[in-house]
Amino acid sequence: MRRWNGWGDTAVSNPLPDATAAVLAERIGPGTPPRDASLDEVMASVPPSRLPPHPLVSTEPEVRLRHARGQSFPDLIVLRSGRVPAFPDGVAFPRDAAEVRALFSYAREAGARLIPYGGGTSVVGHVNVAPGDAPILTVSLERLQQLHALSEEDRLATFGAGVSGPRLEEALRARGYTLGHFPQSFELSTLGGWIVTRSRGQQSLGYGRIENLFAGGRLESPAGPLVLPSFPASSTGPDLREFVLGSEGRMGILTEATVRISPLPEREDFHALFFPDWERARTAARELVQSGTPLSMLRLSTPQETAINLALSGHPRMVKVLSGSLSLFGVGSDGCMLVLGVSGSRRAVESAQHTAMGLAGRHGGVRVPLLGQKWLKGRFRAPYLRNTAWERGWGVDTVETATSWSNVPRLLTAVEDALRGALADQGERALVFTHLSHVYATGSNLYTTFIFRLGKDAEETQARWLALKTAASRAMATHGGTISHQHGVGTDHRPWLEAEKGALGLSAIRQMLGTFDPTGMLNPGKLV
Repeated sequence: MRRWNGWGDTAVSNPLPDATAAVLAERIGPGTPPRDASLDEVMASVPPSRLPPHPLVSTEPEVRLRHARGQSFPDLIVLRSGRVPAFPDGVAFPRDAAEVRALFSYAREAGARLIPYGGGTSVVGHVNVAPGDAPILTVSLERLQQLHALSEEDRLATFGAGVSGPRLEEALRARGYTLGHFPQSFELSTLGGWIVTRSRGQQSLGYGRIENLFAGGRLESPAGPLVLPSFPASSTGPDLREFVLGSEGRMGILTEATVRISPLPEREDFHALFFPDWERARTAARELVQSGTPLSMLRLSTPQETAINLALSGHPRMVKVLSGSLSLFGVGSDGCMLVLGVSGSRRAVESAQHTAMGLAGRHGGVRVPLLGQKWLKGRFRAPYLRNTAWERGWGVDTVETATSWSNVPRLLTAVEDALRGALADQGERALVFTHLSHVYATGSNLYTTFIFRLGKDAEETQARWLALKTAASRAMATHGGTISHQHGVGTDHRPWLEAEKGALGLSAIRQMLGTFDPTGMLNPGKLV
C-alpha cells in the first residue's frame, strides 16, 4: 500500500544505518525525532465536502486526504504534523475523455475548481489544494492506464495519460520496446505528469527528453478538446505540443498521449569511474557528451558528494578498502565519481564503452567494477531516505537548475554557498552536495541535495526549509541558472518565474492559458 504521509510503498524502506546517522550528527548536529500525527488524527480534521453528489466523485475522508498534497518537503511537513490547511472536497476517477468532459460540466454547475492528479509525485506543489471559498475537485487519472495502440512500423504507442511508469514499461517490453524515460519518481509518476511538467529521465541522454518522446495526444479543456496529430515533423506555425508540455494542468487535462518508442536494447551496461579532481572529471564529462559518444546516461558527483555518499553508505570498511585502492591510481580525497550508462546493440555498446573509457582514461579516470551496477540496482530507492531521515530528526531535500558549461563552476559555488549559509543566523548547519545528472553539448544541470536538522515544531521546520529554498533560488536567478531544470514550476518556483521569462513572456503564457480555460477553472495558483 502507498504511504499517505511519505514516499513510496509501505512495504519498502531504505534504512538509515547507525554509521550514517553518526556522520550526520557530527556534520550538522543530532536529530530529534518528531512526533508524527496518525492517519486517524488527520482524517478527523477533514471537513464535510462542499460538493453535490456525483457517481464519479468520492467524498470519503481518506480518499480526500490521500489526494490533498504531493511529495514536496512542505507536503511532508504538513502531512507528518497533521496540519493540512485544505483538502479537496471530492476526488473523481474518470475512465475516459467523455467522463472528463462530464466533470467539467459538473464543476461549472457546482462552482468548483479542478486539480488534475496523476501520480501525486510533484515536489513543487502542482497538486496541492489551497484554502479558498470555491469547492475543489481533484481529478485522478489512475483509471486512464490502457495501451490504446502500438505501431511497430511507426514506432509509436498511445496510452491513457494516467499510466504509471512501471505499467507503461511492462506493456512496451511485452512487445519488445521501451520508452526509456526513467525519472527517480518512475515507480509512482505517470506519463501525463511527465509531459505537463517537462520531466527528465535518468537515461534521457540516450532515449531523449520527454519533449522529444511526446509525439501527440488529446487534451480536454474547458473550451473544448485539443487534438495533437503525431506527425514526424511539421512547419505549420508554432508547435501546439509545446503548449501542453509544461502546462501543469492549467489549460486542460491530458487524457491520452502518443509517444516515440525504441526497441529494447540488446545490451545495457553501467560503469562507475573515479577521477582525481573536479576539473578533470568535469572536462571528461563535457568532452564525452560533446564527442557524440552514444551514451544513455552520464552522472557526475562533485568531490563533496562523492565523499559524503561514501561516508553515508554505512560501510566504512568497504570505503576504506576502496579509498586505499584508488589512491594507488592517484585518486585521493578530491576524487569524483562518474556513472555512465551505455545501451544498444552488443557491438554498439562495446564500441561506445571503448571510446568512453579511452577518453576518461586520458583525464585520469579509473573504472571500479560493480559500482555501476550497484547504482542501477538502487536508483529508485533514494527518495525513501527522506522517510527514514525524518524519523531520525533530519530533513532531506533537493534543488536543481541548469546552465552552460562555462558557467557551471560559478553557479555551483553560488548555490552551495547560499545553502550552507542559509541557516547561519539560527546557529544551524546544512550538509550540501551536488551532482550533474543530465548533460548536454552546451551545458549541464546541477542537482543539489541539502540535509538539515528538523525544528522543534512544524513551523520552525518549515521556516528552515524556506530559508534554504529561498537562498538557493535566489542564487540560481542571480548567477545564470534556470529556476527548474526538471521539476517544473508549481507554486514553489512561481515567485522566480518572471526573472526567467520576463513580464511579456508571463503575459503571453497567461493569455494562452486563458484561451483554453477562460474562467480559471483548472489548477488555480499553479505555474502563474
